[in-house]
Amino acid sequence: MSVPLIQQYRVGRYILEQKLKGVERYPLVLMLEPLFRCNLTCSGCGKIDYPDEILDKRLSYEDCMAAVDECGAPIVSIAGGEPLIHKDMTRIVRGYIDRKKFVYLCTNALLLERKMDEYSPSPYLTFSVHLDGNRDRHDASVCRSGVYDKCIEVIKQALGRGFRVTLNCTLFQGESPEEVAHFMDEMMALGVEGVTISPGYMYERAPRQDVFLKRTASKQLFRDIFKLGKGKKWRFNQSSLYLDFLAGNQTYHCTPWGNPTRNVFGWQKPCYLLVGEGYAPTFKSLIEDTEWHKYGTGTNPKCADCMVHCGYEATAVNDTFKRPWVGLHNFLFGPRTEGPMAPEVPFNYDDEPAPKPRLVVRVESGSACSSGDKKRVA
Repeated sequence: MSVPLIQQYRVGRYILEQKLKGVERYPLVLMLEPLFRCNLTCSGCGKIDYPDEILDKRLSYEDCMAAVDECGAPIVSIAGGEPLIHKDMTRIVRGYIDRKKFVYLCTNALLLERKMDEYSPSPYLTFSVHLDGNRDRHDASVCRSGVYDKCIEVIKQALGRGFRVTLNCTLFQGESPEEVAHFMDEMMALGVEGVTISPGYMYERAPRQDVFLKRTASKQLFRDIFKLGKGKKWRFNQSSLYLDFLAGNQTYHCTPWGNPTRNVFGWQKPCYLLVGEGYAPTFKSLIEDTEWHKYGTGTNPKCADCMVHCGYEATAVNDTFKRPWVGLHNFLFGPRTEGPMAPEVPFNYDDEPAPKPRLVVRVESGSACSSGDKKRVA
């Protein structure tokens, strides 16, 4: 089982409490971005292209604690940038664990080896290592050779010391089902707790715009991957109905308030993927003042191709509570990989024109790097 029972129990109890209280919009995961600075320049990243005065900003320990106290989410995903660059990260993680929050510390693993002694194994702490496929694929994605091998080495060390370790894997243009299936086989043999897998989102600020998957292509890719994984007992750190959605078997609207983002600018509207939509000063303001009806696939052209877990995992979890028998069936037998796909949500952009089609170019290994002169932090 990819998620420990104590986490399933606490999160399930939290969701049930919100439903009994009649709360319509509640957070499931706090997406904390305490800094944007990173020691890699990944081709699909929408965070590293800020000027130095923004990259040098940090959320304080007090800011980070206030964010989770304010929103009350049972899970915190600490991302960035590279969180281990933050000088107060150990204290921040301990503060969340003291509050009995389940922490996923997202990292590219380059600093983890020398930082690992600052942390203790706990059911409330997971190192979520960024690993976008096999050696060639990942090193091309992060624009530096040798990173994949370093990740594997550090993952083995963390597992050997009793830490929970998951992987965060984003699929981009040019992936083949066979190479992703082989990657999953290798990661299961490595012993990681699970894999969070998702198609890439087309960040407006990303150095490369031709590496992202389109919606129908994403669904077919995931169908082909899941077909190859039948009977292999791959462990995913996601709900079974979200995986079924990726395979094109569910018609879902996104739930952006399920994974609210707090970063150096404030509470990001409506989610961490859209830049330029504004920020709220408080979580309460984010929930009450954001015009949620203006966002989502079928409603906003910027959301047209999005299938990312930050928007749809909360939808799938909510659907699991509504239709537990469907979730159980998918958990036991996996997503359907044959037959017609579920219809898309209706597209209604009002007076705003739909986005123009883009030429999608296959990205070969080693060709996706930005040529920008970005600063790196050792």
